[in-house]
Amino acid sequence: MTVESTAARKPRRSSKRVSAAKKPQSSEPQLVQLLTPEGVRVEHPDYEIDLSADELRGLYRDMVLTRRFDGEATALQRQGELGLWASLLGQEAAQIGSGRALRDDDYVFPTYREHGVAWCRGVDPTNLLGMFRGVNHGGWDPNTNNFHLYTIVIGSQTLHATGYAMGVAKDGADSAVIAYFGDGASSQGDVAESFTFSAVYNAPVVFFCQNNQWAISEPTERQTRVPLYQRAQGYGFPGVRVDGNDVLACLAVTRSALERARRGEGPTLVEAFTYRMGAHTTSDDPTRYRHDEDRAAWEAKDPILRLRTYLENEGLADEAFFASLEEESDVLAKRVREAVRAMPDPDDMAMFDHTYADGHALVDEERAEFAAYQASFAEEGK
Repeated sequence: MTVESTAARKPRRSSKRVSAAKKPQSSEPQLVQLLTPEGVRVEHPDYEIDLSADELRGLYRDMVLTRRFDGEATALQRQGELGLWASLLGQEAAQIGSGRALRDDDYVFPTYREHGVAWCRGVDPTNLLGMFRGVNHGGWDPNTNNFHLYTIVIGSQTLHATGYAMGVAKDGADSAVIAYFGDGASSQGDVAESFTFSAVYNAPVVFFCQNNQWAISEPTERQTRVPLYQRAQGYGFPGVRVDGNDVLACLAVTRSALERARRGEGPTLVEAFTYRMGAHTTSDDPTRYRHDEDRAAWEAKDPILRLRTYLENEGLADEAFFASLEEESDVLAKRVREAVRAMPDPDDMAMFDHTYADGHALVDEERAEFAAYQASFAEEGK
């Protein structure tokens, strides 16, 4: 979506950028940042990005529509249309920035929360919801969009990505692979093994850790004594921490890591330092372990708000653009609701059908017990 720049009609504020090296020291963690929470562009000595007005508006559109889709999915779960939902609220910049850094021939291995990356890869949002409704295992062909099916097992996709990347290298292709995981998954053995294999075999893979600071109710400080990105040093490849609420920095850092992988220089660990604004999933109650003031502090760093501020201050988007985008969001939300409500109800007994190829006595017993349990509700309703 594009709009006519208002620069000719509206005095532009100074676009002078601030050097990151000249910024005052603070207690905030050191990370790569190109757009401050106040919407000010800053320079970084190692990462630069030059985007057109259309591209900047495109990133904003991606984040807004992804958040709207995510909100609708949460509401649909609360209404009983989905069995579960894992929200990405607050992590839009990390996902859209890294997702837009990918080439078409790169391959993505997600967890179960990468709705923004799926959007960037052209996966229909309604396809994401079938699994959470229990009517399919994903609903899309991974090879059509080079986007693997969602992985529920924590951390296992990093091994899948490493193996795939080793194959890419053996095939002589110049594409790259990216694996997404959270800070909680960084404590899993699968992630450590994938680091080892990728380093030893110089695999063209980027490990993208969205550190939203909470592994369900477990804070990061109970998982590591050093910043997560520093773990890469022990395996012999570089790590970098980026402001996960800065879509421009996430794009620049991920693009650099992917290019490094394509050049045959091996893996990189990117830690996107962000915050999970909502619950871990809709079955979680974050008020039991988090303070409201923490969320309020991170709301001030909202990734969408900071880019909107930059667009407005630089005269790169006008009210017509934002109004049109709001209308587009409504259309998307309506389509998502209608698509989910048109889906069939899950087959409660299907989970027993393909556990063993030739059947199993224990599975047969469990099926019978579950069927009797289900039937008891009908008897109570008589």
